[in-house]
Amino acid sequence: MKRILFVEDDDISRDLISTRLLRSGYEVVVAEDGYQALDLVSTQTFDLVLLDMSMPRLSGWETARKLRASSATASIPILALSSQAMAAEQKRALDAGCSDFDSKPVNLPRLLGKIEALLEGGEKAAP
Repeated sequence: MKRILFVEDDDISRDLISTRLLRSGYEVVVAEDGYQALDLVSTQTFDLVLLDMSMPRLSGWETARKLRASSATASIPILALSSQAMAAEQKRALDAGCSDFDSKPVNLPRLLGKIEALLEGGEKAAP
């Protein structure tokens, strides 16, 4: 079973999406912010990080940069989530080290397709 670290500060989004991922056959560990995510990746192994970009304390952009900077986590695919669907937002996430980008509100079939592509092909699986 593939393990996903889902980093999301909004309770409703976190509960809804993590439940859907569990039902789709993934093991899901949740973190409420970037600091908690970094703590979790230092002690556990994940196949993918699903990362909200707009979070207080430590943003998704900074979290992605820190994940990429560590040799232990540099190769984990990161799928950015943002309510800002503009091309500039997507470019900003990719420039921070994310492997792919998806917009909120989440379209579950599209999100699952992107997750599957990243898990099968690794980094930059979905352009």
